[in-house]
Amino acid sequence: MDLKLADKTALVSGSTGGIGFAIAQSLAQEGATVIVNGRSQERVNQAIDKIKATTPNAKVSGAALDLSTREAADQLFQQVSTIDILVNNLGIYEPKAFGDIADEDWLNIFEANVLSGIRLSRQYLPTMLERNWGRIIFISSESAVQIPVEMIHYGMTKTAQLAIARGLAEMTVGTGVTVNSVLPGPTRSEGVEDFVEKMAADRGVDTAQVEKEFFESVRPSSLIKRFATSEEVAALVTYVSSPLSSATNGAALRVDGGVVRSIL
Repeated sequence: MDLKLADKTALVSGSTGGIGFAIAQSLAQEGATVIVNGRSQERVNQAIDKIKATTPNAKVSGAALDLSTREAADQLFQQVSTIDILVNNLGIYEPKAFGDIADEDWLNIFEANVLSGIRLSRQYLPTMLERNWGRIIFISSESAVQIPVEMIHYGMTKTAQLAIARGLAEMTVGTGVTVNSVLPGPTRSEGVEDFVEKMAADRGVDTAQVEKEFFESVRPSSLIKRFATSEEVAALVTYVSSPLSSATNGAALRVDGGVVRSIL
């Protein structure tokens, strides 16, 4: 299937690893011009090299900026004035008991996970509307609707993303611009992979056993009984980024392996 992305430019925030990298790679494979973003030039360069290794003709560049800060966002806007596709993927998380989450923790996670997407959307949505085409996608989480007790502040930011995306979608009425959210479930990203491998090593079992037990006790509602891959998440995001998804707007789209027990 031709997703008709060859003439589109996409920015994927937080895309040097994990789900963000898989999204950037998938968009590049479909012919889009992709801007990879990360906090260090080394990581950005590594991601670009990795994409070009699998897709030699990939049109990919980098922006080594910490987009959780307003100053970095301003620098990016000076470098890149217009884009066609914005994927707000940048995010951080930290398991922490509610009573131990200080004001600074709430503010830091809100700025990284929520304000970063707000700033980027505020910059790029107006030109998308002027040109009558664009895609904005917020990478939320199943934690937006099933708030994890071990990191309530993270769940709060993921819920906020759903509200922002829906509100922005209301601004696109009658245009060729869409704004959606994608909600991954438990995904075998870099951080999860490291966590599972460490747990397996500490207990003297293999990673398959740790994964099996996770879905028996922590996420028993999963229908696929395994971690999704970053590429599976990226496949949905890439489709939603394309002109073929023009009838999907204001939606919260789940790629959660059926973890959320809801039909809406």
